[in-house]
Amino acid sequence: MEIILLERIEKLGAIGDVVTVKDGYARNYLLPNKKALRSNAANKKVFEANRAKIEADNAARRSDAEKAAEGVNGKQIVLIRQSSNAGHLYGSVAVRDVVEALHADGVTNVTKAMVVLERPIKTLGVFDVKVALHPEVAVTVTVNVARSPEEAELQSQGVDVMADLFEKDESGFTEDYDPNAEPGEIAVEAEEAPAEEA
Repeated sequence: MEIILLERIEKLGAIGDVVTVKDGYARNYLLPNKKALRSNAANKKVFEANRAKIEADNAARRSDAEKAAEGVNGKQIVLIRQSSNAGHLYGSVAVRDVVEALHADGVTNVTKAMVVLERPIKTLGVFDVKVALHPEVAVTVTVNVARSPEEAELQSQGVDVMADLFEKDESGFTEDYDPNAEPGEIAVEAEEAPAEEA
């Protein structure tokens, strides 16, 4: 289906571009959200008549988004989650979690539709998440997922908490060893041995 774009859409075009998209994408997303018009003679005339107003509205929204971007860009949020010993989360961090953390941090102008998360976060670590405040204004927020505030602090300093954890486990792990035991036999404590013989 041929459409006329009413705003810039990433990987598609800018305001006023006539592009061809799949019918479902146009009918289910672009047209209902007022991001495009069907490309026909009547709509082309309407668009050209209103082009200056559409571009002025877009410029105003872009300038508002640029002002808001100053308060959001580079912001770091900490999410405390439970995880396995290997660092895999029980559940995942989704867009809703990022938005709620930003709202708790005082950033109220970010909605779920603005957060661009390619895939849910399922491990501990520090991740960069893109926030598109406007089709032409995008900023990056750092999401620090940790098991405790102390781990979050270490991760923000660049320490790989999981690697450190495994190094400590390897060096500190000792097992009771009985040199006289047969293979597969469980080590028996010295006090219990005479009681079993009797």
